[in-house]
Amino acid sequence: YTLCAHPKIPGLVRLSSKSLEASPPFHSRNNCIVPRTLVNTNNMLGFKNLDVDLLLKEEGKRIFYDILSGKIEEDPTLLLRFLVISFVDLKNWKVYYDVAFPSLVLNSKMTFLRLHSASEVLSQEEETSLSKSMKVWRDSNETTGCPFFGVHIYSDSSVVIRQLKCWKGYSGDHQKLLFGFYDHGHQDYPGWALRNYIAFLSLRWKIEKVQFLCYRERRGEPDLEKSLIGEASFAAPHGWDGSDYVPEIIGWEGEKAGDRKKEKILKPIDLDSLNPASQDEEKQVMHLKLMGWRHPSLVLNKLRSARCLVLGAGALGCEVSRLLMTWGVRKLTVVDGGCVAIPDIVKQSLYVDNDCGVPRATAIVPHLKERCPAVEVEGIQMEIPVPGNPVSKTKMSSVLDNCKRLQALVASSDVVFLLTDTWESRWFPTLLCANENKIAITAASGYDSYLVMRHGAGPGHNLSTEDALGHQRLGCCFCNDSTSFVNLVLNETVALPGLTSIASGKAVELFARILHHEEGIHAPGDIAGMDTEHWLGLLPHQMQGSLPECALSTVIGNSSNDCNACSNGVLSEYRREGLDFIMKAINQPTYLKDLTGVSNNVIKLDTCLTLPVSFPVNSGKLSSV
Repeated sequence: YTLCAHPKIPGLVRLSSKSLEASPPFHSRNNCIVPRTLVNTNNMLGFKNLDVDLLLKEEGKRIFYDILSGKIEEDPTLLLRFLVISFVDLKNWKVYYDVAFPSLVLNSKMTFLRLHSASEVLSQEEETSLSKSMKVWRDSNETTGCPFFGVHIYSDSSVVIRQLKCWKGYSGDHQKLLFGFYDHGHQDYPGWALRNYIAFLSLRWKIEKVQFLCYRERRGEPDLEKSLIGEASFAAPHGWDGSDYVPEIIGWEGEKAGDRKKEKILKPIDLDSLNPASQDEEKQVMHLKLMGWRHPSLVLNKLRSARCLVLGAGALGCEVSRLLMTWGVRKLTVVDGGCVAIPDIVKQSLYVDNDCGVPRATAIVPHLKERCPAVEVEGIQMEIPVPGNPVSKTKMSSVLDNCKRLQALVASSDVVFLLTDTWESRWFPTLLCANENKIAITAASGYDSYLVMRHGAGPGHNLSTEDALGHQRLGCCFCNDSTSFVNLVLNETVALPGLTSIASGKAVELFARILHHEEGIHAPGDIAGMDTEHWLGLLPHQMQGSLPECALSTVIGNSSNDCNACSNGVLSEYRREGLDFIMKAINQPTYLKDLTGVSNNVIKLDTCLTLPVSFPVNSGKLSSV
């Protein structure tokens, strides 16, 4: 609530975003905080069906009871209580509202005996003293938020200003006693705040004749020329001392005493004039904000700032990239080495006919920007080196460059999605994620089955079998070949329609759950049937699905000591030799086999990773399934 600070502009009651904070800001010299009630409806029908008379009466009753109980003396701002009803049309960027300032209507006639400018009523000495005293009063932190006060003018023209709670000190040898208030009005009559002030003086202090000061300012200085001093008399109200009595309440804008509000007048605010790009971005994350209202644990800034690296821009890459934007991710890097072909148009959701022959990493960028202009997306055309495929000396330099670039991309990302067409092309990114301790998510589809899994945390600098939190490390996609479906072959060409969308959706959802889990990449694996307190649900290690069987199983697989991508032996050699190690793995087909004792395609029977009879799960959280 602000008092009048300009001779031609009234003061305002401002409702801002800070007004809705749990701990509103402190009073300042230029405004005081007043209690308010906001009633927001979910739709226009609910807004129109609000019982405005009942709402206004309830607010007025609060003022009335605060007067009788003496709360007003401790907190005078309670006399300025106001009410807002609203409907926010989020989809169309419009706000409809109405506002009421509840005022108690005295059942006895009030008469203004006189009303003049303060400079006309006060002597020069009194005016000077009042100006000085009001400046001190307004600048004091303890009194800034007190819009109602008493002004004592003594015979020597000195002025003392007291709070309402100091009522007992109001008796004395003062020559004049003015009941002052911060007046928002700028015209030649008092603002609406005087109504409840007089009701308070009459009901609480049994006064029947008062002199009042409508205090106004100009550019931060007392403006006694525009301030008003008046005198009013009013008979004591009748029947107000009844236990169930409630006076008449008015206050809807435009309403007068004795009238009844017959039809709500909608006051619209059109927000279409805001920055179009900002508006589009707000519309696109609206569903996330609605989720945040229901689940306060959703942190949009985490999603917005997450740097996602998508390896593969085929059917899985298109779906994952699009869904990441739906979750609010705005930093994407997409890597792919192929070009869009005619058969891809149907299967890969982002491409159109004109993209045929264009590198997928180039074609995907404008389609993502078209759907979400706020996204920062970079497309990189690059072949990912694979082990066991020797390269010629002429291509050695370009392969090394690709290795270095992929190292930098993984190091600068928060999460890496492994969505390439071949299993071998996921080996080097898997090794890099384990070494850098980055979140890695694999999604793969076969003819009628799919696999979605998160890789476990890296072994750290000490190459431990446990992660930083002491958990047994979860495996990567190369640790857990034996737990995958037998018929799971990376072949999107012959996959059942819809399989890619299912796998992509679960991969992105798995990322959101990891990001919001308190242990992040170190979170242990959950299995179906467990109870969880996490609002997004279970956080499994692997999800294996079969469309024909309508089945989804959750599997936990710990890291393997013989894994050719994340085992301690492999990472130790990589940290010791760097890219020389990678080039050996690429050019020597048996190098990883000799290093780990496991062939590239088959895991030894004696080291085959199988689920033990028991594994570390909090039995207290298992439901009785």
